[in-house]
Amino acid sequence: MAAGPAPQGAAPLVPVALLGRCPRCGSGPLFSGLLTLRETCPECGLDLRAHDSGDGPAMAGIFIVGALAVIAALVVDAKYRPPLWLHAVLWPVLVLPLSLLVMRLAKALLVALQYRHRLRASA
Repeated sequence: MAAGPAPQGAAPLVPVALLGRCPRCGSGPLFSGLLTLRETCPECGLDLRAHDSGDGPAMAGIFIVGALAVIAALVVDAKYRPPLWLHAVLWPVLVLPLSLLVMRLAKALLVALQYRHRLRASA
């Protein structure tokens, strides 16, 4: 499914989501911390306080990373039969960073989509 052209005044969706950039200009950073949105874009001045992604990023992390982790744990256990302590060490080390990455991507994507839909609604 190909994304249509960006509405006037919106940056392309893929770079905005993958790089965590401003949904309007596409160059300013969207995050001030790991998952904390900036109040305004330092490049174009877009007020980002009104854009709330809610619980969507956490749900994406739970469903995507959770499913991948369970499948991977079952495959590793069936194929290699590692001791239980290795499972206890291995999976948190892999799941926690992956969860943060998925939440960051989902948050940037939801903020960008919210910005685009507000643009279309106001036009």
